[in-house]
Amino acid sequence: MRTRTVRSFRDITHREVDWRRPVVTLFSGGLDSSYLLHRLVEAGATDVHAVSVDVGGDESPPELRRITDSLGVRLHVLDERAVFAGEFVTPAIAAHALYLGSYPISSSLSRPLFARAALRTAEELGAEVILHTANRSQNTLRRLNGALRQLGFRGRFGSPYELEPVHREKKIKELRAIGLEEMAERSASADSNLWCREFESGILDDPEDHRVPESCFRWSARPRTPGAETVEVSFEAGVPVAVDGRRMSPVELIGALNPIVGAHGLGRHTGLEHLPGGAKVLEVREAPAAWLLMASHRHLETATLDAETLREKLHLEQVWVREAVEGRWFGELRAACQAFTAELAGPVTGTVRWRLAGGRTSTESIVAENPRYVRSREDWELAGVRDELGYFEPDPEARNGNENRNGNGNGDASGTRNGNRNGTPAGHRTAAGTTAGTTGGPGTAQEIGGATW
Repeated sequence: MRTRTVRSFRDITHREVDWRRPVVTLFSGGLDSSYLLHRLVEAGATDVHAVSVDVGGDESPPELRRITDSLGVRLHVLDERAVFAGEFVTPAIAAHALYLGSYPISSSLSRPLFARAALRTAEELGAEVILHTANRSQNTLRRLNGALRQLGFRGRFGSPYELEPVHREKKIKELRAIGLEEMAERSASADSNLWCREFESGILDDPEDHRVPESCFRWSARPRTPGAETVEVSFEAGVPVAVDGRRMSPVELIGALNPIVGAHGLGRHTGLEHLPGGAKVLEVREAPAAWLLMASHRHLETATLDAETLREKLHLEQVWVREAVEGRWFGELRAACQAFTAELAGPVTGTVRWRLAGGRTSTESIVAENPRYVRSREDWELAGVRDELGYFEPDPEARNGNENRNGNGNGDASGTRNGNRNGTPAGHRTAAGTTAGTTGGPGTAQEIGGATW
């Protein structure tokens, strides 16, 4: 069957569509996806399959089923949380996937998975139509279409909203008429998963006048101001594996960190994202765990990788992000960039301890398994001089002073304050709890604002 993109409701109601055959739609339970199901049933489709991909978002399966049952549509809830965390989020951490270095990408990670799940369901059912509800002001449009195209789906696919937008009030009115009253209560469009919660449109349309209701937030909603607390995150080969020493799966780990970090107001972001053609739209995000995990990963990378390697990685990170954002997840360029970051992940093993206190959040300890950092500048300098000259003769006055302070008058250099005049090598590791790093480096306590990455 020749590939044809669906771009309007006329494409599915006035063309050669056999409504007796299965039709697959991606379904979130929101206004647009519920209205699409209504229109399909109204057009005579008798075998509609609504696919909800569970990636740890806010959707309630009982509520989704109530909507689909009222429309006579079959619901498929696919639990893809572990796949999402392992195959999409974990590489994003390694690639430090921040849009223009600002905030964590989210739907760019989930949409390829949605497309793959919809395609798998369509193949199982023998469906030749896959529909979604992205519109022209949403980058999801090119991400889903791009993924389905790259995955080789040969049937019709796309969004009828692309060329035929439907006014919000019309959708609400028609859904109310069939008993779906709650759609009128939604004042903004939301998208959520275990990594990030996003809000856009509606009351958040205008960048020049947008006041984000506190009710939008969940992880960073604060009924009280928490006291300062510490949290420790451990990585193995670039993958987060434990919080405060307790090993967890990626899904559990992210779920544990979101409320802990969010309670301190960290991980909120408001920004503009570009659309095809250059226009930009406002988006609000909430991603506390993403904030902490990517900051921790960067500290450990800085502690373990060569500076020139890091500089090159910084460039390729944004290439990785660009390919994901532009809907080319399954393309060769993103895969090549990911292979590069994966090659560098091996040494990124260690632990970062944070002191969380809102705007005064800072690191307390960075301990890498195979570090490049210096733990004592003075000892490192002395060792370097000794290596270069083959000997080192300390300043006599400094030596005598050290001898007198330590009650050792026989000239033994072991009486110095460091107890080791041979110097501490750069790769020396001590127990967690010491402040690692050098001044201005990754071990330095840093002031980090609640919305700053």
